[in-house]
Amino acid sequence: SPLLPFTTTPPQNHRRHHLLPPPSGPSSRPRATMSRRAVIVSTARTGLTKSFRSGFNNTHGAVMQGHAIKHAIEKAGISPGDVEDVIIGCGFPEGATGMNIARNAALWAGCPVTTSGTTINRFCSSGLQAVASAAHSVMVDGVDVAIGGGVESISMVSPVASKTTVTEEKLMSEFPALWMPMIETADIVSARYGISREAQDVYSVESQRRTAAAQEAGLFKDEIVPMKATMLVTDKETGETSHKTVLADRDECNRPGTTLEALAGMNPVRSKVDPSAFITAGNASQLSDGASACVVMSEAEASRRGLQPLGAFKGFAVAGCAPDEMGIGPVFAVPRLLARHGLKVDDIDLWELNEAFAVVPLYSMQQLGIDHAKTNVNGGSIAIGHPFGMTGSRMVGHALLEGKRRGAKSAVVTMCIGGGMGAAGLFEIF
Repeated sequence: SPLLPFTTTPPQNHRRHHLLPPPSGPSSRPRATMSRRAVIVSTARTGLTKSFRSGFNNTHGAVMQGHAIKHAIEKAGISPGDVEDVIIGCGFPEGATGMNIARNAALWAGCPVTTSGTTINRFCSSGLQAVASAAHSVMVDGVDVAIGGGVESISMVSPVASKTTVTEEKLMSEFPALWMPMIETADIVSARYGISREAQDVYSVESQRRTAAAQEAGLFKDEIVPMKATMLVTDKETGETSHKTVLADRDECNRPGTTLEALAGMNPVRSKVDPSAFITAGNASQLSDGASACVVMSEAEASRRGLQPLGAFKGFAVAGCAPDEMGIGPVFAVPRLLARHGLKVDDIDLWELNEAFAVVPLYSMQQLGIDHAKTNVNGGSIAIGHPFGMTGSRMVGHALLEGKRRGAKSAVVTMCIGGGMGAAGLFEIF
């Protein structure tokens, strides 16, 4: 018989099949959450291509991120329908990375409509935040399988975002550095804390050398999944555009032949407005496009499936600092993270410290007493590239893979954040 008005409980045989998860979907069985551990069972990413003038300059964010999600799922050996939620970080979640790019990328990757998705933003630590948030959902909310990752299309979004920024009167009066270009904050940190131009150039040469050596040894092959893309090519003389099919199968930003002499000869980017500026195109991270994804799972679920995780998420901490010196953020986030786990700097085997600018790792290593031999051992964003919202997820995946190769047991991933913050994540390596 038809339902009566105001009936709140449908008959037992009344089922809305389109709202039910598929048989292979996330389980709704009761799960204890007090002692759950979150493990990372796989990681996958695109190669990084130079923004505006290379492979991904005309590729929608959902395509890059979807590609990374699809392959992370395949590497984990699970079904797309097993993923309950996809959490994606993006530095500028608008335009080609807007409209809740996490949800869109999940569907592009082949996940069913029953897989949810949410996009989060903490600027350059968005990818790390996404992995941490995915782990938190496993540890606290009883989620069995989630994905954390990050994406950035500087090529397609930055030109639009730069024209649509809107300031706020009160904040602009009290905290004008919230809208300060990041390169200017790096010049401020360099001058304020005495990090010389030469030291930054020396560091940058070493980053390039380490990345070149790692590429030669094939150390990024386990994380990069090749991807075909349609590149937009503009004729410099006529302005006419054409399309070219390319294969992005490696990070293309590094310059293996970089020398200290070459870097010393580069003019600071802000030299016209500040003759004493420090930051050049050679000692700053490179603008690039790309995406990364990590499959996060409860340890019990991974064991039930017979999977061998790469490592476990142990904790995450953030801290604030003055917006005009955002580059020192790790100096506050790292001690907070380590103190909560009863650890010291020397207890950590491997460090991934984002090279937004060379001054960032230099100051952080100096203040925290971190050994450069343990830090960015295969280079960092100065050589590899830095798609803002993606980098944190890439660093997590690389730390776990490289840590396993080295027999390391622990890793910290940390980075500075626009607006004046730092973030740090602690991982156990299996």
